[in-house]
This record gives sequence, structure tokens and C-alpha cells, in this order.
Amino acid sequence: MLWKRADDELVMISALEHYSYCPRQCALIHVEQVFDENLYTLRGRRAHERVDDPKESALEEGVRVERGLPLFSERFGLLGKADVVEFCAGGTPYPVEYKSGPRRQKQHDDLQLCAQALCLEEMFGQQVSKGAIYHHASHRRREVFFDEGLRSSTEKAIWTVRRLLVTATMPPPVADARCPKCSLFDACMPFALAGMGKPAHLYDPEY
Repeated sequence: MLWKRADDELVMISALEHYSYCPRQCALIHVEQVFDENLYTLRGRRAHERVDDPKESALEEGVRVERGLPLFSERFGLLGKADVVEFCAGGTPYPVEYKSGPRRQKQHDDLQLCAQALCLEEMFGQQVSKGAIYHHASHRRREVFFDEGLRSSTEKAIWTVRRLLVTATMPPPVADARCPKCSLFDACMPFALAGMGKPAHLYDPEY
């Protein structure tokens, strides 16, 4: 289902990652406008210090590199910004998303990157078949291919987040391994609302 102007709700690309990680986190940030810093968000901010400068454009090893490029999709009603877009031979865009931590097993980052590709395809009229996640923790890139499965999951996430925004829904807390690492832990109160004490062991590297 594509965006309808009557909905009057643009979806921020970052909201897709937030929703994939935790629907309640997404609602707190994008519906309630709640945001707090913690060690993880500060690390992320440091990782983006250079790439967030929209004035910086360069030619690196024959490849045009745009940093902080604004993104928009009229078709999907998306709005956001790319950390880095490299324009390869023939002008094909190649989005690169910067992350402060190591690679995660879940699909959160891939959805965000695929949404950037959907915007770039509409903006530049070229198919974007792949991009990359750059992990500061390892200083390595992980290439992501935008196959039909990932595109379908991304479109479904866009529709789901838009519905959350339009209805101003506040999902229940997940109250699991994600919570202690979330900067919104105090605002969310996941374990109190879930009627339980904080479990003794709450670490899952997949998140």
C-alpha cells in the first residue's frame, strides 16, 4: 500500500529502524517526541560527525561522494537523509549507512538502508541494487543487496509505521534484552509496566 496524500503523514527513514528494533521505541520518539541520550546514542553521534555535514562533497578515487544527502520519496511518503551516497560508474547511487556498533543479526539496519535506496531510485531514476553498512566498531563495510524479499519487508515496514503515526498508537513494552541498552529506558519503564522486576541476565548480541 503506497502513501496517500490524505494521510498527511510522512515517514522518517530512521523510524523504520526504530520500529524494527522496538515498536514502542519508535512510538516514543516519533509520536510522543521523547528522546534521551545514553552511551550508545553518543557513540552513534560520534560516528556520524563527519557524514552529517551536507556541505561536504568530494571526489574520492574517481567516485563522487555526497555526505548528508537529503532524501525523499513521493511514492512512499518517505523523508530522511543518507549518511553517504557514492555515485559509481554511470552515476548509479550506492548508499552507505554508518553504524557505531558491530554487525547485528537482525534486519533493522538493512530496512533503513533499503528505504534510502527506494528514495534514490525515485530521485535519480536509476535502479539501486545494493549499498553498504559501515561498522565503526570493526571499520569494515557489509554489503547489502536490495532483493525482492528485503524490498517487500521495507514496504511493509513503511506501511506499518505510517499506521502507527496516523493512529498515534503506543505499543506495549517488549521488556526483554533490548531494554537496558535503550536510551528511553527511564521514559518507557518496560519492566514496571510489564509487571516484573528486571531480569538478572539481559544481554542478547543479536539486538
